[in-house]
Amino acid sequence: MSRFYAPKENIKGDLVYIEGREARHILNVMRLGESDKVVVFDGTGKEYTGFIKQAKTKSLVVEIITMKTPKAECLPEITLAQAIPKKEKMDYIVEKATELGARKIVPVISERTVVKPDEKKALDRVERWKKIAKEAAKQCGRTDVPEVEGVLKFYNAACNLDKFDLSLIGCLSDDSVRLRDAISGFKGGSVIIFIGPEGDFTPDEITMAKNAGCKSVSFGSRVLKSDTAGLFALSVLNYEFSR
Repeated sequence: MSRFYAPKENIKGDLVYIEGREARHILNVMRLGESDKVVVFDGTGKEYTGFIKQAKTKSLVVEIITMKTPKAECLPEITLAQAIPKKEKMDYIVEKATELGARKIVPVISERTVVKPDEKKALDRVERWKKIAKEAAKQCGRTDVPEVEGVLKFYNAACNLDKFDLSLIGCLSDDSVRLRDAISGFKGGSVIIFIGPEGDFTPDEITMAKNAGCKSVSFGSRVLKSDTAGLFALSVLNYEFSR
C-alpha cells in the first residue's frame, strides 16, 4: 500500500491535509485519486490508514479509518555527528543513516573537513538533507523522521555532550578500543558518535573530545572512508543493541 508523509499539524480530527510536493507526488507520480487507500505517517510515531476523500491539483484530503502507533524500536537514541564529506556523499549518508535508525544527524565541520559551506549554502543543504531523511523514512517504513540539525563546528558539537548518556568518537588513535567493547555494559539511553573527515580528526580535536567525555573507538584493522565509517558504526550499534 502506498505510504506518505504529513506533518502532525496537518492532521485535524479524522482528516489529513496533504499539499505541495507530497500531494503532487501522490497525484501526478503515483497516479492515485479519490477513493484510493493510503497510509500516512506524521513523523512522531503515529501512522494513519484511510482513503483519499478529495483530490485537487495541488492538494488532497485523506479520511482516516484507523490510527496506530507501531511498537517503538528497542534501540537507544543514536545521534550521528558526521563530518561533511566531499561531493554529494552526505546525501547518501543521511539516507542510509535514516534507514539504520539514527534519531538525529548533525553535519559537522572539523579542521580537516574540505567542504565548509557558507551560512546560506549550509542552510540550503540542511533543508535538502531534511527532505532526504523524510523520503528515506517513508521508503523504509519508519514512523518517525530523524532530525537533521544545522551545520556545527566540531568544537561546538563536542562541548555539548552532557545531554548524552554515552559519547563516542571514531578515530585512528593507538588507544582506541573496539566499538563493541566501548558499549559493553551500556544499559540504554542516548548515544552520540562522531565520525571524522578523510584524514581523521586532528590530535587536538581528539583530545578535546576525550576531555569532554568521549570514548575513542576503532572500527577494525581497515581504514574506512568517512562516508563508510558512520554507516558501519550505525550497523554495529543496531546489531549490538538489538540482541
